[in-house]
Amino acid sequence: MSTPWTVRGYAREWSHRCRALGTANPLLVDIGIALLVQAAMTMPFVVPRPAELPPATWPAYGLTTLTVIPLVWRRRAPVAVLLVIFAAGALYELVLEGPGQPLPYTGLVIVYTIAELSAPSKRLAAVLLLLVAIPTSVWLNTRSARELTFSLFVFAAAYVFGRLTDARRRANRIEAEQAAARERARIAREMHDILSHAVSLMIVQAEAGPVAVRTAPERAEAAFDAISEAGRDAMTQLRRMLGVLRAGDEPGGAPREPQPGLPDLPGLLDRIRASGLDVAYGTTGVTRPRPGAPDVPEVPDVPEVPDAIGATVFRIVQEALTNTVKHAAARTVSVRLTHAEGDLCVEVVDDGRGPRSGPGGGHGLVGIRERAAALGGTAVTGQGPDGRGFAVRVRIPVPSAAGVAR
Repeated sequence: MSTPWTVRGYAREWSHRCRALGTANPLLVDIGIALLVQAAMTMPFVVPRPAELPPATWPAYGLTTLTVIPLVWRRRAPVAVLLVIFAAGALYELVLEGPGQPLPYTGLVIVYTIAELSAPSKRLAAVLLLLVAIPTSVWLNTRSARELTFSLFVFAAAYVFGRLTDARRRANRIEAEQAAARERARIAREMHDILSHAVSLMIVQAEAGPVAVRTAPERAEAAFDAISEAGRDAMTQLRRMLGVLRAGDEPGGAPREPQPGLPDLPGLLDRIRASGLDVAYGTTGVTRPRPGAPDVPEVPDVPEVPDAIGATVFRIVQEALTNTVKHAAARTVSVRLTHAEGDLCVEVVDDGRGPRSGPGGGHGLVGIRERAAALGGTAVTGQGPDGRGFAVRVRIPVPSAAGVAR
């Protein structure tokens, strides 16, 4: 027996399939709507009628069908379809005596379509035509104020629903465009961080290589190893990103691996150390016992955070260290993570030349602020302690369910 959740899942899946069918082939949808309207308009012809009413004849039914068939072309020429429907309806009222309809189905469908799809000038023309056609139809039929009021109401409702559908579609399109813009900005930040970090390390090592070859050959070999390691790491991360962007897993394509996170920070710091910079790293607020030694005091560990926060923190630290390597002329840099009171605080401080007085040459600090703001956090940059060096301080809120000790 299906549970309510199963029934709801089937209904959602059926809705998605119908929407996909309409997007793939709107003509099939229009044919289906025409058949549905035809079925509704057939009812007065098959239901037994009182003897005093006009009989249901085949000519009357045929003319009724002629008012439905144009709905197949409602998207291509909605105003023309409206004129055909009104002309056929007028002919039905003037020439034939047949069963009436409880609702003007074809007129409501085409008015909804005009309100949804047509330009403002065509919508205005349709409204003016309706203001003439509806009172004329009522005068030819019952000449009652009740029918006139009802007809005006249902046609106005169809028009309003059409405009609401158009507004919702426009809002969805704007939302999709904004989401695409945010995704492009995110990808641009990722590409900037990956390439800027790798190229900066390569430049530092390449500039130190010739000097090391003459004075300390063993350091030159280490510099070349660092260059190749930075290049390989950049290629690995680029493949990882391209794998996520792929629509499917093509043969030989890059695997869809997660973005780097907090566990990858030590490897990042090792690559920075290879450039000759002294890097200190520590964490506060999360500890764990030493493996195999429960009586030994606990040691620092990184907090458990969602993947999105871990990736953001990794990129922030990477960009801050890249700026240090490129611009600070520093000898030491400190990286510290502090997890307390539901926040994860990241601090990167160097002992270099401090903030530059001139205009910035890149988007690194802007990217750091954008990454923090995207997760509801803040980023502050400026002078380090005692006015020396440069500091990047970031605070990111961590959900309570994820911010637990290991």
